[in-house]
Amino acid sequence: MAYALRPATLADAPAITDLLNEIDRIEIGQDETDLRTVEADLKNPETNLDQDSWLAFYGRRLVAYGLLWDESRGERVDVDHYVLPDHQRAGELILEAMETRALRRALDNGATRAVVHLHLNARPALDTALLRGRGWSVVRRYHVLRRELRPAADPVPRVPAGVRVRPCAVEADRARVHELYQASFAEHFDFQPRTYQQWSHDIDAEGLDWSLVWIAATEDLGDVGFLIARDDRAAMGWIRSLGVVPAARGRGLGGLLLRHAFAAFAARGRDTAGLGVDTSNATGAPELYARHGMGVHYAVDTWETTLHRSAGSADSGVLA
Repeated sequence: MAYALRPATLADAPAITDLLNEIDRIEIGQDETDLRTVEADLKNPETNLDQDSWLAFYGRRLVAYGLLWDESRGERVDVDHYVLPDHQRAGELILEAMETRALRRALDNGATRAVVHLHLNARPALDTALLRGRGWSVVRRYHVLRRELRPAADPVPRVPAGVRVRPCAVEADRARVHELYQASFAEHFDFQPRTYQQWSHDIDAEGLDWSLVWIAATEDLGDVGFLIARDDRAAMGWIRSLGVVPAARGRGLGGLLLRHAFAAFAARGRDTAGLGVDTSNATGAPELYARHGMGVHYAVDTWETTLHRSAGSADSGVLA
């Protein structure tokens, strides 16, 4: 039986969630994908679902899924790719389509090539020989960390003199968190500058519980750090972003914000908190999280390929 491919629609979100959780069970042993996240991905304003999404069916069964988005408006293009182990050919068909589309989008942006990034579990359901055979390679590794929580062991931390931690209560605070995010992550690997509107979509601002977002300030520097947490994942409380601007690092503000999140999750009855970290992060984040009891849950690799138009292809988007 041949595979049938078609674009995704928002109505496909439940089926995609089921597929991703089936792959989660294979790769990490438990469901960790929620419907809200899948819906937010499908609503990405930088994705045209008709051209930037792919579903592969074997008969009536969904066996592979791909999504592409373009944050850089230049040569960088990002993709997601998921496939069940017994249906690698379906995954290959989607990969071929994503590569062609990624190059097309980069060329339309005025770039001369496409640099494509894909995040995969370090032990993925996708056969990585397929990626290597097409010129992809691993350029970065991330760890998803987790920590057990208990209300008695995770009280609200004492705030030192000269420091203030406030919840993100008003619109001006949300705009300030955006500014702090840009300043904190500007030198990090894979960072893409984002407008306030773009960033608001990235964090699913409409569905975010803003009481789980905090800003840290010091008397001498003002607002210098932030933490964005989410409590809408079934698997665990999730810390989406934690950042401190360079001028304020080394003062313990990251740990203070982290303990605020642990306390909030524990008070809500959560027994686990998690986050993702770049293992090559130069700001000391991996060490910070280790000091606060966080251990590796699983690893994620960033795969990269660079695509060029073939010589003499007359801007056709044919891959070299």
